[in-house]
Amino acid sequence: MIENIQDVQVVNNEKQRQFEIRFNDSVAMIPYNFRDDMIALFHTEVPDEYRGKGLGTKLALYALNYAKEHQLKILPYCPFIAKYIKEHPEWKQYVKHFIISH
Repeated sequence: MIENIQDVQVVNNEKQRQFEIRFNDSVAMIPYNFRDDMIALFHTEVPDEYRGKGLGTKLALYALNYAKEHQLKILPYCPFIAKYIKEHPEWKQYVKHFIISH
């Protein structure tokens, strides 16, 4: 069980092209891919028993900060990430364009 969300670490698993949090026998992740100066974020996947505990947000923020730090434009295919960006307008400047309407 996860005691404190602040203590879990997000890792960039470059080999599998995903940002991930591993704990117990589970993994929460955001798969990604690069194209030119862009990063496509496909979906946020959190095991059912850990949903609503902040793991998705922690992953999303890691992915967004990664894009910002590496000067990549974001292609948010993931509805969760698209919604997060729209609710936090400071991230809109890093979006290439929204793939889905949310």
